[in-house]
This record gives sequence, structure tokens and C-alpha cells, in this order.
Amino acid sequence: MKNSRATQSMRVTTDGKNLVSHAGTALLSELADRSGLTGSMSLAMSGCGIKWHTHDPGVVLTHLAVAIADGADCLADLAALREQSELFGPVASIPTAWRAVEATTAAELRAIPEAIAAARAKVWAASPPRDSLVWDFDATLVNSCSEKEDATPTYKLGFGFFPLGVWCDTTNEPLAAMLRPGRAGANDADDHVTLLHQALSGLPEEYQVGHFDGDHPALVTHPILVRADAAGATHGFVDAIVSANCDFSIGFPIDQGVRDALVLVQEEDWRQARETDGSVRDGAWVTELTDLIPLAAWPEDTRLIMRRERPHPGAQLTLFDTSEGFRHTCFITNTEGSDIASLELRQRGHARVEDRIRNWKDCGLANLPFDSFVRNEAWVAVSLIAGALLAWSQMLCFDGVLAKAEPKTIRYRVLHVAALLVHKSRGLTLRLDKTWPWANDLCEAFARLRAAIP
Repeated sequence: MKNSRATQSMRVTTDGKNLVSHAGTALLSELADRSGLTGSMSLAMSGCGIKWHTHDPGVVLTHLAVAIADGADCLADLAALREQSELFGPVASIPTAWRAVEATTAAELRAIPEAIAAARAKVWAASPPRDSLVWDFDATLVNSCSEKEDATPTYKLGFGFFPLGVWCDTTNEPLAAMLRPGRAGANDADDHVTLLHQALSGLPEEYQVGHFDGDHPALVTHPILVRADAAGATHGFVDAIVSANCDFSIGFPIDQGVRDALVLVQEEDWRQARETDGSVRDGAWVTELTDLIPLAAWPEDTRLIMRRERPHPGAQLTLFDTSEGFRHTCFITNTEGSDIASLELRQRGHARVEDRIRNWKDCGLANLPFDSFVRNEAWVAVSLIAGALLAWSQMLCFDGVLAKAEPKTIRYRVLHVAALLVHKSRGLTLRLDKTWPWANDLCEAFARLRAAIP
């Protein structure tokens, strides 16, 4: 007989003892403690002006960041941690968490990135990234269903906010973000420059060497490449990148000057584009337009490189693209080298920022829960901590698929695993279900964390 049931018949009771439903989330809490993030957050919130009796506001926001990494999208979801105090310690109530967010003002918003930077220095010391870093800048629209403070109409005829962020593509972690009204410009150079300086100041000291204004380029020991789409192609932003002794690779709008230069390109000037594995990218070619268009207004050594590609079904084409039969994109860079196919492939990697934004929205950004703009800024700051904790845990604790998995996968396989909390004379023991496919990965993750940061 065929089994047409999706579950077995069972009796449901509420008499279970010492069970923990989100046991894997304790890895993030322990990471926050061992990296010094919890202590640094306590210092960052020490001047918030409220006398606390039981719950340190820095610990409250750290718990909130862990909850957001675990999937929370409002303060009420903090209850999932609060109801498991044996594992997470005393967790604040929702009103107490509200007061912590409300007490986060401009001074605390400046101190929180410093707390994250101190923890990042410990994590990177334990698991150093590559010598060179790649940063991606991009903005995204966040719709609002109510008239929250500074929620305004957007360029896509929506209503809400237009936050700007920067991610380290090398380590998959967020470096800085700025919550902006919906009317903010996509190509606001001042916002890009501010975020660039915030990201630089958030690096460990050894990675900052040579990237201050006035530093000689020879002092740079850790090169930084800054990537952005055409919204970043402003003189102010590019000049700030060059002043910081960083390379840039930024999308460039195709105006009439670019079209006129393209007409002068001969067919033999086009080179085949490549894929990441070194193979030929079918139907795509690249060429350099640097000598065919005036670039004197841009920094010295600026180059303009174009790619043409046969359009895929559904691609949005301009009239120029339609007449040519190809979809055209171009970018500017100050990186030297004759292998323009490699430079174009590098710029194409900027597309990964769309995944970073999607994951950011899955870590708190999709719902800005407060009416006040400053409180929503605090929420965004905590969401960056959540994203950093997830990225750091993957750097230190996992390898293989889990080291590259997105937040939803990490939650399903690791964070939301059930366990039995056993009290013994030597302390607590977290007993994972031996039949869970990723139980060994989680157990090894705790061991790796404790070995990396004793």
C-alpha cells in the first residue's frame, strides 16, 4: 500500500525539558563575546544617558543583532532568545530593548562602527583575508507602507528610503551603510565619499596604512579596489578614491561621446570576453576606448573599457543598442595592464553586490520598524552587526558550502537546529541531534571558534 501521508500520527504535549530550539544561534553570541564585540558595544552605549539595572544597553543591541541574524525583523522577535535564558543569559524584554534603541542617538551611532571595527580587527587577525581587498558600493530602495520620518517618494515612483552600502567582496561582510530618504540621488558624490571614509576607518590599522589623504602610494601594503555602477561615476567620488590611494572600477554612462568613439572602433579591435574559469564568454567582446574619447577631466591614467554582448531574451536595449544589435556597457578604471578582458571580468564581479543587498534585506533591512528616522538608523546599524557576525562565523568556523551559504541556508542548516541542554558538574553541555545532517559541522564550528579566538 502506498503511503499518502506527509507525517506520522502523534500526540503533542508541552512537558519537554531542557530543550533548545535555536541552538546554533549560540555560535553567533559566543563569536560576539570572543571577538570583543559585546564589550565594545557596552562601551559604545555607556554614554546613552539611561541608568541600567539589569540589562547593559550594549548587550541588548548585541542580542538584537544576533536575533536579526537568526531571522528577526522586529523587536518582538527578540522573544525567541529571551525565552532561552539558560543558553543566551538574561535577554532584555521588548520594552527594555525599545529603550535601548531609543537611547541610541548620534553619539552612539558614531561609536557603534568603532565597536565593530575593534571586533573586526580580532577576527581578521585570526583569519586574515587576502592581501588585496575589493569593495562594492551600491544603493537599494526600501519601500515603506506608512509615513515614517524622512520616507519620501523614490525615483521608481515608490515611497520609502534609499540606503547606500559598501561591502567587502573579499570577506563577504558589510563595512558601512547610510540610511537615506527615498528622494536621495543615486549619484550623490558626498554620500559616496562619506561612506568611503567610514569604510576605511572601520579597517584594522595595518589595512589602513597608505590610504589616508596625503599618504604616498608606496606605503600601501593592502591594495583596495573600489567598484560601483554608473551611479558612482562622479568626479568627487573618483577623486576621493584616488586620494585614498585605491584603484577604481566604476560603470560609466554611455552618452553621445561614447557612441561617437564606438563608431571609430574597428572590428579587429574587439577581443573575446572571458568567464571566471578562463573559458571564452560566448557572444561577448571587449575593447578599449581610452584614446578615442577625451578623459582629461578624470584622474590621470583613467581608462575607458567597453563590452558588447548579444542581448539575452528580455534585455532592455536603447535605440543605439537596437541599431547595433548588441547590448553595450562600459566602465572606467585606473588599473594598468594590457589584459582588458581580465579587467572587464573583474568589473563584472560587481554584480555580486546584488546578492549582498538581497542578504542585507534578509538581515533586517526589508522592514524598518520604527517611525523615527534616528531609531531606524539604529536598526540599520544593528543589521550591519548581524551581517558581520554571519560573515565572520563563515570566515572562522566553516568551510565548503556553509562557508559561502546565504543567511537563509545558514539558518535552516545551522542556526535553527534543536538541541538538549544538559547540566553537569563541569557546566552546560549542548547535545545536538546526531541524526541532523549538519550537526558535525556545527559542533566543529564551536571548536574552530574557540581555537581561533581563545
